Amino acid sequence: MICIITGDIVGSRKVKDSWLSNLKSALKVIAGQYKWEIYRGDSFQIEVEPENAIKAAAYLKACIRINKPADVRMGIGIGEVKIKRKKLSESNGDVFVNSGIAFDSLKQAKVNLAIKTDFPGFDEDINVMIRLALIAMDSWGIVAAEMVKLALEHEKLLQSELATLSGRTQSSVSEALKRAHYAELMDMDKLYRKKLNQIFAN
Repeated sequence: MICIITGDIVGSRKVKDSWLSNLKSALKVIAGQYKWEIYRGDSFQIEVEPENAIKAAAYLKACIRINKPADVRMGIGIGEVKIKRKKLSESNGDVFVNSGIAFDSLKQAKVNLAIKTDFPGFDEDINVMIRLALIAMDSWGIVAAEMVKLALEHEKLLQSELATLSGRTQSSVSEALKRAHYAELMDMDKLYRKKLNQIFAN
């Protein structure tokens, strides 16, 4: 089982090209040894570990929201790979089909993030959580997005240490993360991982 996130940038023409360098940097950070690809100018695919899907999507969202009014739409797919080639766009399997279905569902559902696996009950539960999380994520301002990005890059650091890194006061870091509902997002990530482990265990 692997995870493929398919996405595109919303409003890419309304902002300077800084979103592109931010997207490339974010994809490199998330991918590690895995593959990623940008195509058609503002669309992308990235391979991640299934358990890291929510954090990866949140990190990408934060990196793009820094370039307001740009935003990102993403379809998370989890499944098997049948043929693995050098380029993601030339590979195929259930995971790519699921990622494409999730991505194609976004416009109709009027949301910016959705998940599709071979487990409909799991998808239903997680997509409800995602839609609730998007109430906060879709309203991230630049500072909130910057702090979420920094917090996800340095998960073991205290807020006081994040403040030193960012050149902000601890109270402003705390306030930005509170506005971003970062703690709730991390709770959602834990629940997602728990439910994912349950379906893999069966």
